[in-house]
Amino acid sequence: MTGAPKRKPFLSRLGPGLVTGAADDDPSGIGTHSQVGAEFGYGLSWTFVLSFPLLFVIQSVAAEIGCVTGKGIAANLRQHYPKALLYAAVTLLLFANVINLGADLSAMGAALQLLVGGNVVAFTLLFGAICLLLEVFLSYARYSAVLKWTTLSLFTYVAVVFAVHVPWGEALRSLVIPDIRLNAAYATAFVAILGTTISPYLFFWQAAQEVEEERRHHAKALYVAPRRAGAEMARIRMDTLTGMAVSTVVSLAIVYATAATLHVQGITTIETAAQAAEALAPIAGRFASLLFALGIIGTGLLAVPVLAGSAAYAVSEMLNRPASLDAKPNKAKLFYGTIIVTTVAGASLQGIGVNPVRALYWTAVVNGVLAAPLMALMMLIVRNSKAMGALKLSRGMTVAGWAATAVMAAASAIFFSFLLAG
Repeated sequence: MTGAPKRKPFLSRLGPGLVTGAADDDPSGIGTHSQVGAEFGYGLSWTFVLSFPLLFVIQSVAAEIGCVTGKGIAANLRQHYPKALLYAAVTLLLFANVINLGADLSAMGAALQLLVGGNVVAFTLLFGAICLLLEVFLSYARYSAVLKWTTLSLFTYVAVVFAVHVPWGEALRSLVIPDIRLNAAYATAFVAILGTTISPYLFFWQAAQEVEEERRHHAKALYVAPRRAGAEMARIRMDTLTGMAVSTVVSLAIVYATAATLHVQGITTIETAAQAAEALAPIAGRFASLLFALGIIGTGLLAVPVLAGSAAYAVSEMLNRPASLDAKPNKAKLFYGTIIVTTVAGASLQGIGVNPVRALYWTAVVNGVLAAPLMALMMLIVRNSKAMGALKLSRGMTVAGWAATAVMAAASAIFFSFLLAG
């Protein structure tokens, strides 16, 4: 008598959702969260309670698009909607991703300089080269495993929290009792948190990774194999919930660490993640500073390939060309060419005199323009029977998805109102 098939261990069932959630805490996001903690203390912690369900819902939608249709977001836009929308979305995504790549790579370079000394530009280029070699020459199976294990680097920030003194009563109260201040700085910080948390490149990446997983396991898209839908949707929910929970906990840890150290010492201006690590040393000790710097490098090694990869999937799908990390470079020239060009462009910004950290302001503007409309298009896709067949998004998730879209649209409106007023 044959027994029931063994259930896979929990960690082995995690994949695209975990990696996507971890990539959300990239070095530029760490810089944003450090600034929030330094300037406002625990006052904006409640926003992570708000953003967590929004992030979970919209990333679940992205995953379902990939898993059900067997195509990425750009491919679905190309097939079902006007090409002008597709070209505009991908162009804005490319611009934002290159700037983000530059900021992340320069933060990694600055973190290594903080640890060992040396030339930050050389270190920035070195990290760009390392990420390229891993992404281009490893097979998808090995590469996805590398990314999954790299997520462990995020827990350095949890360790930092326990290496400093956090007033837990105040910190936990701030999660449920908002300390709202009606001024431009507070509103801009609120929008910055949502902007760094709900980012378009994460939508493209997670949808594409679901497609990669189907190819890797030689499985048909759920559109043509709906009997697998129950188990696959459960896996997506569990994977995405875990990834977004990790992202949120780590983001909170960064805010708590900087609030408990920099804010209480009157240090309220932090422009980069590396600057936050350096500022921690005389206050929280060298150990906490080293952990913070090591976390920047670890999260960057995870986020840089995701940023470059999401751009490559979008461009290749837009032009209906092969897009897979399992393909040989000579079989997917546009795909790997986009990875190389965007990574090199980002790594070169600092060397040619462009400050990628200051350019992140314009990335926030681009993401503010792109996120809400793209979320709306994704919601149209998951309710489109031509794309999803009988597996259209459930009514409850549809309501939640449109609510997330409305919140992001409102956040973008707030951002632009202060931009125009200032």
